[in-house]
Amino acid sequence: MDLAIAPHAPGVAVVHPHGRLDLLAAQDVKTRLTETVAAGHQRLVVDLTDVPFIDSSGLGALIGGLKAARQAGGDLRIARPGEQPRTVLQLTTLDRVLRPYATVEEALAGL
Repeated sequence: MDLAIAPHAPGVAVVHPHGRLDLLAAQDVKTRLTETVAAGHQRLVVDLTDVPFIDSSGLGALIGGLKAARQAGGDLRIARPGEQPRTVLQLTTLDRVLRPYATVEEALAGL
């Protein structure tokens, strides 16, 4: 999985994963999110536009990133999830914790 990280403002970064967020990619994604927080970007938006599939391991990676961000005094939000990722979030009720936003701009608002 490719993962682009774009600093947006002081302490804020937008993360753009590309590909399936599954068992094969989850550990790398979690590590990169944690490293991004450690580098001073404790407020993250993960843009899921290019993530067609997410499984329980992928959810675990996002939760790991959320935990790291919150422990650093920040937050992690997700933006633009496709149909399958949105369905998985709803079925697991993780959409209450990782509330999906329609756009990156909406997710950034109030961070």
